Amino acid sequence: MSILEEAPSALLRRQEDLPFVNIGDGSQLQVLQVDLVNGVWIIRNRFAPGTIVQKHKHTGSVYAFTNSGAWHYLESSESVNVAGSYLYEPAGSVHTLHVLDDNTELTDVWFAIHGANLNMNELGGIDYIIDAQTVYDFYRAACKEEHGLSDPPVIVINS
Repeated sequence: MSILEEAPSALLRRQEDLPFVNIGDGSQLQVLQVDLVNGVWIIRNRFAPGTIVQKHKHTGSVYAFTNSGAWHYLESSESVNVAGSYLYEPAGSVHTLHVLDDNTELTDVWFAIHGANLNMNELGGIDYIIDAQTVYDFYRAACKEEHGLSDPPVIVINS
C-alpha cells in the first residue's frame, strides 16, 4: 500500500456549514477546527469597528490572516493589519487587539491558535483562560441557542 492510500480523506467545511455566533460585543465567531489533544483551535472572527479584545497572553504561537477590515495591537499601533495581511505571534506574546474605529466594514480575521489565551485584568492578573475546549464548548452552546444547531460540524480531533 502506498503512502497516498494510507492518508486520511480531506475534511471540507464550507462557510455555510458552520454558522457565525454572536460573542457579545457586536462581533462574531466561527469555529472551524479544534484539536483537543494538542490544544489547537482554528477560528474566524468578524469584529465590529472599534472592538477591543481584552489584553491577553498567548501560551503558544498564533497565526493570523486578515480577510477584510483593519486592526492592530494597542501596544504597537504603528503595525496595522489590513486585508491580505499575515501575522505570526510567538508564544508568550502579550497584547490588546483593537479594531480600527473608522472601519466601514466588519474586520474578518482567521486565527490558528496553539495553547491558551490568558485574559488579563488591569493589574496583570488572569481573569479567565480560553483554550480549544473552552472555545468549542462556547461555540456549541451558542450554535444551539442562536441557530438551533446542537452539534455544529466543527472538525474535532480528540484522539
